Amino acid sequence: MASAPSPSDRLAKAQNLLESGRPAESAALLKSLIVAGRAGLLARIVYSRASAAAGELDAAAESARDTALLYPHAATAALALGEALLSAERLPTAIAELQRALRIDPELLEARYGLGCAWLQAGEPDKALEEFARIPEERAPADIGAKRAQAAYMSAAPRANAAYVRHLFDQFSAEYDARMLGQLAYRAPGILRELAALVVPNMQGLAILDLGCGTGLSGLAFRALATRLDGVDLSPAMIEKARARGIYDRLVVADIEAPISDAYDLIVAADTLVYLGDIRKVLTSACEALSSGGVFLFTVEKDAVDRFSLGPKRRWRHSEAYLRGEAQRQGLDVAALIECSPRTEAGMAVEGFAVALRKG
Repeated sequence: MASAPSPSDRLAKAQNLLESGRPAESAALLKSLIVAGRAGLLARIVYSRASAAAGELDAAAESARDTALLYPHAATAALALGEALLSAERLPTAIAELQRALRIDPELLEARYGLGCAWLQAGEPDKALEEFARIPEERAPADIGAKRAQAAYMSAAPRANAAYVRHLFDQFSAEYDARMLGQLAYRAPGILRELAALVVPNMQGLAILDLGCGTGLSGLAFRALATRLDGVDLSPAMIEKARARGIYDRLVVADIEAPISDAYDLIVAADTLVYLGDIRKVLTSACEALSSGGVFLFTVEKDAVDRFSLGPKRRWRHSEAYLRGEAQRQGLDVAALIECSPRTEAGMAVEGFAVALRKG
């Protein structure tokens, strides 16, 4: 009678299955070893990688976390957990684990590469380039040239990376209201509501779009004016917070630069365009979606340069000349452009503009 395959034989077969594009079979082969307590460090790492490749992201992260607890001083265990968390798009914890792997073993280039990819996915291209630059060319992965090119492009792009914004606000959603209204003295929705009273002739029965609605603070400010109030945000977690308020007729997870399918009397973007340098796409979409006489209200942070520039908090600032020029390019009338402070930063008032553009 043939003896049962040894753990090392199963591991070798599982690795072959994973490399040949059969991750689910690889994971199934190793799971019984783990359950039986016969899996070593390498088998556990292969299992988490196979599970992730098979689309079982939660199982991969859970297994990798158990492995990291069992082997707290193993850099490869921290690397595997970082990889699993990165596959599950849990960026802050993925970055922390990859950094921990490098603290344990600064020469672990797989962790260096993974950290660069994580920074890239988090919308931090300069940090990604820094990590990629520390990988010797002769030991670099085949796609590192493409990764470096992507990071360089993102570094020069005139908007924040969409993945960065989405993950930032997914992580921020639980404490968003308390932090914005308390620590940051957030006033943008109220400022735009007051501006609407000056420039919108009919303040009742409006179809309103809250662009970058977040948790719904702007929706609260404008709900009384609306027969229909819709919201758009890039962050699913923020959309769920907005939905819980029960004030929106429709909520959609989408990029604010995406075309707008419905028609609106009023479009509101409170503290949203700070994640864009070039706002031309947003203005084009708004202009197409606004009904005749409709108004686009928004706040931005103020810049003294001719166009726009990126501030130290990765928020874009815009000049008055740029805003007026882009409005003219779209055929929108500047109904109002006033200086304001939409929020504070480190206890200091942030200089900004509140803008009302009307479609003729």
